[in-house]
Amino acid sequence: MAQKKNKQHELEILVCLKPVPDPKRWDKLKLDPETMLLNRSQVPPVINALDLNALEQALLLKEQSGAHITAITMAPPDGQDQLKEALAMGCDRAYLLTDKAFAGADTLATARCLAAAIKKIGNFDLIFCGAYSLDGSTSQVGPQIAELLDIPDLTHVIKLQVENQTLRVECKTESADIVFESELPALVTFDKEINQPRLPGMAGIRRAKDIEVFSWNAQDLELTPESIGLKGSPTQMLNVFTPTIGRKGEILQGSVTELTTSLISKLRGEKLLN
Repeated sequence: MAQKKNKQHELEILVCLKPVPDPKRWDKLKLDPETMLLNRSQVPPVINALDLNALEQALLLKEQSGAHITAITMAPPDGQDQLKEALAMGCDRAYLLTDKAFAGADTLATARCLAAAIKKIGNFDLIFCGAYSLDGSTSQVGPQIAELLDIPDLTHVIKLQVENQTLRVECKTESADIVFESELPALVTFDKEINQPRLPGMAGIRRAKDIEVFSWNAQDLELTPESIGLKGSPTQMLNVFTPTIGRKGEILQGSVTELTTSLISKLRGEKLLN
């Protein structure tokens, strides 16, 4: 776990990014009938939309009070492109977790890889993630990372403030927006209401070209084959099918009393009403 920092020290923020198929070209996605995994080869990856909100919030904290930002992703080798984009936006350091053994990972196997990398990096105050990814929408990876690291997690955050090693956030729930406070270190996931992500500028793009992206595989992270990829995934896709859609209608006629009696009789006949 990270050591708590003195208040005059800059925050150490880790931002977890996920490359996802470009939503504008989802019509090109195909499902492999043998592995039951998406074939993404025909669709270029982009940074997951809510992960950009997480990155923007880290950059805002850096501008407001100083911070050192590390971007991290688990992806194929071309995931380096998304990390270079993050560096162009203002990140200071980037790590690519890439290994064929990572392929087919569910949320837990993914969280194991990210948590192992975060432990290897060592020092952090905050971990930022998007609330969910466009290609999965489970909202599980962030909380699973927090559980593996034994730190608090605050999800679906729409407002955030850090002061004197205390984190204060407003979280969106189905019934209301709720305010929480937490000590650092902590993990936060963000909804789109938190901010408007910036675009990388030309100066940032030139700067990013000279920054090395560090690459780690399963061996570097000391992960066993049984804990990663398909082998380490307790949830797997067994089948995908299109359900038959059909409906039948019947028009009842008569007085209100007759209609009521007839409807109740039919519902009982279909065992929809006792």
